[in-house]
Amino acid sequence: MTKDHWKICELPWDQFDSDKVNPDILNIIKAAALVEYNAHDYAAYLVNVFPNDPAFQQAAKDWSLEEVQHGEALGLWAEHADPKFNFKNAVARYTAGYQINTQAAESIRGSQAGELIARCIVETGTSSYYTALGDATSEPVLKALCRHIAADELRHYKLFYDYLKRYLEIEGLSRLGRLKIGLSRMQESEDDELAYAYYAANTAPDAVYDHKTYTSAYMIRAYPFYQRNHVERVVAMVFKACGFKPHTVWQGVVNRAAWWLMQSKTKKAIAQAA
Repeated sequence: MTKDHWKICELPWDQFDSDKVNPDILNIIKAAALVEYNAHDYAAYLVNVFPNDPAFQQAAKDWSLEEVQHGEALGLWAEHADPKFNFKNAVARYTAGYQINTQAAESIRGSQAGELIARCIVETGTSSYYTALGDATSEPVLKALCRHIAADELRHYKLFYDYLKRYLEIEGLSRLGRLKIGLSRMQESEDDELAYAYYAANTAPDAVYDHKTYTSAYMIRAYPFYQRNHVERVVAMVFKACGFKPHTVWQGVVNRAAWWLMQSKTKKAIAQAA
């Protein structure tokens, strides 16, 4: 984290307005705080799978510090918005039930270039996610925070993409191979990471976790805040990471398909919840 990076204490806390807190946004922000705060585990994993690249290892450690800061800031905002919410207790509940393998010696993506593609996909999603929430909320502190985080995530995308270009020269991973990894990582957005975070942050201590229930609960609150321009931004960044030219006719086709798919999944989640 650089010395001139934004600080949590510099957010406009004196402008916090509880009347402008959207309950659905509050619930998904609580979940996002837990996922972001867990970045130190991902950094440990990345250090292990890039054992011969000390420069990248340091970059991963620096990246995780900013991600953890995101979690701390989001958690503090959630505590302002809901005085009954305890961020530290929610973190403990989350990490007790959801963990990644920090001891992995090789990337689960099959190669180091594949790992970097997956990281690009994650940063694509988070940058667009916080942009969408920043556009949707009228609460001044959260709006400022989302803009900071979205900018950080875009910069993180560029960081991983620059390393990806280096590793592609070494590994020669094809565009088709890159696309398969990208699509696979996008599908993982519906795995236990976010669903369990939503459960850990928003339910009573005696609630029983069910993947489908909390995946749907998250989706019906998060997806409606996306607008077409947010989805189009995701597609453009994914195209670039996978080696395809953005801003083409094909991207237009995928833009429409991605928008339709998001709307379809939202409707399905609402039906399941009902």
